[in-house]
Amino acid sequence: MFSDIPVSVGPMNEGERVRGPDMYVELAGPKSYGFELVKVVDKAEDKVEIIGKDIDEMEEGSRNPFAIIVKVSGEKLEEDLEGVLERRIHEFFNYIEGVMHLNQRDQIWIRINKEAFKKGLRLEHIGEVIKQLFKEHFPIIEKCDVILITDPDKVKEELEKAREIYKKRDEKTKSIREEDVDVFYGCIMCQSFAPTHVCVITPDRPSLCGSINYLDARAAAKIDPNGPIFEIPKGECLDEKLGVYAGVNEVVKERSQGTVEEVTLHSALEKPCTSCGCFEAIVFYIPEVDGFGIAHRGFKGETPMGIPFSSLAGQCSGGKQVPGFVGISIAYMKSPKFLQGDGGWRRVVWLPKELKERVKDAIPPELYDKIATEEDAKTTDELIKFLKEKGHPIVKKTDEEVVEEEKEEIKTTEEEKEGIEVGELITKLAREGGIQIIMKNVKIVINLNVKR
Repeated sequence: MFSDIPVSVGPMNEGERVRGPDMYVELAGPKSYGFELVKVVDKAEDKVEIIGKDIDEMEEGSRNPFAIIVKVSGEKLEEDLEGVLERRIHEFFNYIEGVMHLNQRDQIWIRINKEAFKKGLRLEHIGEVIKQLFKEHFPIIEKCDVILITDPDKVKEELEKAREIYKKRDEKTKSIREEDVDVFYGCIMCQSFAPTHVCVITPDRPSLCGSINYLDARAAAKIDPNGPIFEIPKGECLDEKLGVYAGVNEVVKERSQGTVEEVTLHSALEKPCTSCGCFEAIVFYIPEVDGFGIAHRGFKGETPMGIPFSSLAGQCSGGKQVPGFVGISIAYMKSPKFLQGDGGWRRVVWLPKELKERVKDAIPPELYDKIATEEDAKTTDELIKFLKEKGHPIVKKTDEEVVEEEKEEIKTTEEEKEGIEVGELITKLAREGGIQIIMKNVKIVINLNVKR
């Protein structure tokens, strides 16, 4: 099938990492820009098209803008399947020896190693692999075009169009809630990189990568029953606020090889969901203020904790369940159930300015100006000062807890003092000649039948 491809192609290559020293070129990624998009069209032509430089025209070690647009056609294809098919680009890229693909949508990050380049791998080969794999895995695709763009201006132009399409897709699930359905969905597409990760997708909680919403997942499970996206009967609701469901726990335990026994869908502190590595943003607990900060993948600075996004991500990626850290999609931040088990937006104290603007409509108006950005607070001390000046609810909550603790401490001290005084009095009386005990209204019964 891939006799003309100079490197091996198949699932055995999934999970391969391309580190900096081994990298020939990087496409898109955090230090450049790019995107991936699948569009259902009336008539594709079964072609591979390259717009811009090929790999051999790029400087070794360089980082380049990159976009991949896949156009598919077929009688049974519907627009609602676009997001489902699009997420498979991640899987198909990672089938190629010497190629690493991370993330999704407008956050993609691709590296090609030196060995694959030396073997002759070029963009045309990558495009051909993607085209053939789509047609092999999805028989309903009759024809497929793959357009690979490295021209910086063209990537920018198409990127804005792609973002409008992403936004339109995300709007579709806003009218559905978890209470309205009996089935959730799971995704294990990232288990090649995070072996114990199980992504739980509900109407209120899209995939961590942000590319699969509830309707996408439902469509994916139907068209590919044996694929990486599958049904999860939600079962009995064990805790509505935290989002704990018996069916979810059962499936997560099974699919994580028994590593994770219970998850909460809407908490970062109590048994949070596992995180892969493709998440769009990460929630992190700031103990100094008993609140949460959130950093997105595009944030290049440091959080008030003194560490960047990459270091935070390292705390919980790889399929780990780490209380205080959880990967999320940006769309989840717009959900009415966002972190409801932890207090929701009232516990959020810090966001990068760019992210704060992106989710502005989801933040309660009375809280918007009370949430700090990197411009307001660069350290935890500055954050505490900002929150006090703005009167953030977390400060009031903390103050009330301190008052209660002080009251409890005073009460305990008085009780201890009273106990000590009574004890000292009894000891003193005993030393001075004993204690006289007077009993009133006491009935004394003597049993004469007791044997000695």
